[in-house]
Amino acid sequence: MTQNDFSNNIHLIEHLKNGDERAYEYLVDIYHHRLCIYASSLVNDKDQAEDIVQNVFIKIWERRDNLKTDFTIKNFLYKSVHNEFIDQYRKQKSVTALEKKYIEELERFTEKDEIFFEKLLGIVQQEIQNLPPKCRKIFLMSKQEGFSNIEIAEQLNLSKKTIEYHITKAFAILRQKANNDIGPILFFLYGFRKIK
Repeated sequence: MTQNDFSNNIHLIEHLKNGDERAYEYLVDIYHHRLCIYASSLVNDKDQAEDIVQNVFIKIWERRDNLKTDFTIKNFLYKSVHNEFIDQYRKQKSVTALEKKYIEELERFTEKDEIFFEKLLGIVQQEIQNLPPKCRKIFLMSKQEGFSNIEIAEQLNLSKKTIEYHITKAFAILRQKANNDIGPILFFLYGFRKIK
């Protein structure tokens, strides 16, 4: 069995079930980077994303006897990353009714392939780039770089109320552009309180 043969879904799963370490190495080589990108889109934290993916691969190896040959390994991996993210999120925070709604909405994405999900992420990123320049800068400082409103106000020599105005304005614009598919992504990337 060569590594190329592992591209066959059934063969790959059968060899994983039999404890073939080459099959496991193949799985990690092919999917680790892709899954880290997906996990990063959920948690917006590279280290946490890598932890999630590592946990998924460990669990797959430990529970390889339970793998089924009738499912697609790629879909299973993405679903597993999503489930690990949800598990970690629930441990870290109490889940409100609004959060639960959007967690359920995000379930839809794992049933579709990663190209669909990446396309939606691209749309979100494009809409952020289309924000007015000052609004975009403040929004990214807040939501991607993690600065507090006070820190942004001090750095940009603006009032805290001005910072709050621009962040609220950014969410209003993004919400207006968001359709049913984009809404949950905005929600997870940039916070529960603003996406309603």
